[in-house]
Amino acid sequence: MPVLAASSSPSNRSYSVAVGVILVFAALEILAIAIHFGAVYRAERVTLPPTKAPAPAASVKPGGTTTTPAPPQATAPSSAALSASDRLLKEANDLRERGDTANALARLQDASQRDPRNPQVLAEMAAIYESIQLYDRSNETWKKIQDLGPSAGSLYELADMKLRVGAAATPSPGVAMDTAGKPLDAEGLPEGSVFGVTNIETEQVSDPDAETNFRLKIGIKKRDGVAIDHSKLRIMVLFYDLLDNDKVVATDADVNYEWMNPKHDWGESNPETLIVTYLRSKTHAITSEAALSAAAAAVTPGKNSSRSKKRGESAGSTDSLDSARRQYLGYVIRILYDDKLQTVRAEPARLINDAPNPSVSP
Repeated sequence: MPVLAASSSPSNRSYSVAVGVILVFAALEILAIAIHFGAVYRAERVTLPPTKAPAPAASVKPGGTTTTPAPPQATAPSSAALSASDRLLKEANDLRERGDTANALARLQDASQRDPRNPQVLAEMAAIYESIQLYDRSNETWKKIQDLGPSAGSLYELADMKLRVGAAATPSPGVAMDTAGKPLDAEGLPEGSVFGVTNIETEQVSDPDAETNFRLKIGIKKRDGVAIDHSKLRIMVLFYDLLDNDKVVATDADVNYEWMNPKHDWGESNPETLIVTYLRSKTHAITSEAALSAAAAAVTPGKNSSRSKKRGESAGSTDSLDSARRQYLGYVIRILYDDKLQTVRAEPARLINDAPNPSVSP
């Protein structure tokens, strides 16, 4: 049986081969172009400079002059830094009370770096420097408080007095001084002062309705032979409580003061005696603002200058729960004449630095 075989002509096969070769070369050329441009693109990305934030535009003032924005100002200490400073101050006080002066000073230096305008930290540092007879550093630190101005409160006045007297003039142990470290002279008054405190007596008062009831008898002496202007004299007696066995706060107890001599002009007797009573009843109810007002005594010639809060009297809303968390801590007595601090007496002595500044002036 005959077999038919299909065959193609030689011309058709040559055409197919030619077309195939052309397609292969075209594909290779396209691949080469893609590789070339890919390499160029990667090289350009590597050499591009990093993108910077646009600079603030310069402002133009009338007249054609331009001004460049000022660099950002340094920010104030953060609240975290301030709280750390307070914590370090408390640790330093605890260490100082235990007699560990070196570590207390280290804590204070750390606190000062965090909050360089904290007068409490600076005052504590100055006191420690003085106690270890580094008088130059003590004076430098008191000067920092003085540079803060009246914003440092009572510590500004203390720093001013320290710098006027001079820490280097602090006498050796055994010489009488007031609580602020100012030496007493033969009259029992701080050197250079017109007024001083000669003695303080504490007398407990029997009162079954009171949680705490006592009175201070404060002998206030005028320097002999010195004429005075009563209008320039201020006497402040401020009491403080301990809240939750930790925080020093102005008292909210009932405070009364009166002069033993109704005239109290230092003409009939010298010293004159000021009697100040602290009363916290078991049913205590009084606001801190009213108590603080009553805690400041002001001398007025020819008057008894008695101011008091009656037991149970309230000047506003009360907080019996807050009162229950308080206990008596101590007092600070300051005498100023002609706006100059004459003397400071405090019990305990640490209240000079730890007590909050009074918000009410006498």
